[in-house]
Amino acid sequence: MADSPVAQLAGVSKVYGSGDAEVRALDGLNLTVNRGDYLAVMGASGSGKSTAMNILGCLDRPTGGSYRLNGTEVETLNDDQLADLRNRELGFVFQQFHLLPQLTALDNVMLPMVYAGVPFEERRDRAIEALEKVGLGQRLHNKPNQLSGGQQQRVAIARAIINRPALLLADEPTGALDSRTTEEVLGIFEDLHRSGITLVMVTHEDDVAARAQQVVHFRDGRVIHRGKQLPA
Repeated sequence: MADSPVAQLAGVSKVYGSGDAEVRALDGLNLTVNRGDYLAVMGASGSGKSTAMNILGCLDRPTGGSYRLNGTEVETLNDDQLADLRNRELGFVFQQFHLLPQLTALDNVMLPMVYAGVPFEERRDRAIEALEKVGLGQRLHNKPNQLSGGQQQRVAIARAIINRPALLLADEPTGALDSRTTEEVLGIFEDLHRSGITLVMVTHEDDVAARAQQVVHFRDGRVIHRGKQLPA
């Protein structure tokens, strides 16, 4: 259902160190990601955007405040429950593709479903479908070193959506790509968004952010702007 929260950060803080060495990476952050959102997250280095993404991705825990992901109170979970939630509800796309070099594109995409306990035939069928969706139906059996950077990022996107996540998180997904390949990857994101996937993307590039539905701008561990246009 559109406009229902997929992810809610309420009063979230993240503090490193103590005393004079204390660093407040997040300072009472409030951020809601609604179902069907496509958000671009921007901000200077040290603004808190990467820390917020790590918490959204259940890769780090907040010092204070609360985080609800698809109705689950994340801060109440132990490490095993957190790993299960991450695999079930989240997909990740990174600047560096993090593909396993010894595995084919098909095997890389199938991997998250192994951890989810999906039977082999279904794993294979779903992985082929996902690779076809990102235009790599002819590259199923290529290993990463046989693929271009753009093709590797497409494999990474297929892997990220394979468990049908509630939320897709992309951290500088075009940072290692040339302009033509960036355009192709952004086109895939737009297709995924139109198909109903909720997407949050960190970027430092204005033209990439402008392709999102809304821009969320961070400063000093808080959101200072959210809207359809970049801040002046």
